[in-house]
Amino acid sequence: MTARAVRRFIEALAAANPAPRSELAYRDPFTLLVAVVLSAQATDAAVNQATRTLFAAAATPAAMAALGAERVGEHIRRIGLWQGKARNVVALSRLLIERHGGEVPHDRAALEALPGVGRKTANVVLNVAFGEPTMAVDTHIFRLGNRTGLAPGRDVRAVEDALLQRIPAEFLHQAHHWLILHGRHVCKARKPECWRCVAAAWCRYPAKTPAPETALSRNPPPS
Repeated sequence: MTARAVRRFIEALAAANPAPRSELAYRDPFTLLVAVVLSAQATDAAVNQATRTLFAAAATPAAMAALGAERVGEHIRRIGLWQGKARNVVALSRLLIERHGGEVPHDRAALEALPGVGRKTANVVLNVAFGEPTMAVDTHIFRLGNRTGLAPGRDVRAVEDALLQRIPAEFLHQAHHWLILHGRHVCKARKPECWRCVAAAWCRYPAKTPAPETALSRNPPPS
């Protein structure tokens, strides 16, 4: 995809959704961090159901640490890998208290030193909580970057670096929201819904899918 096409692609997504937001429910940087840690290999909807009661019981590092892994687990059993995530959430809460005065650090290395926090999670927190122009590449954005020609790459870091280089600077702060939502709801894994893609004109995917056949088109009215 050419630089001009990249700009037009992103402009189309921006025009269709000028104020994108994360689909995770959170209140502040700490609850955002916890929600993103819990979202690994789980849907945002399932995480939001779990955190509704979890955050009612513990919405600060001190409260989460006091709750303990067993009681955290009681709130998050509906999501995948919940035992390990419960331990990580409690452990990272304790480290936030011990190392950062109970605050979520505005620093990549410090974030990635927390249990359960990798590069993608750190990118989300830096972007959403602190306004940095980072690119959190999940499976949806990795697929979209390669499928569309927007930012092809062999691995998530290659796609991240390509997106940061190719997307115009004025769009970078919101770009990962536009891309993840587009990949989640339109440019789907098994059958992308190309017929309703606002950026299809600039996409280089060669096997674009047509609109589904309707009952009317299968059985047209008699003339």
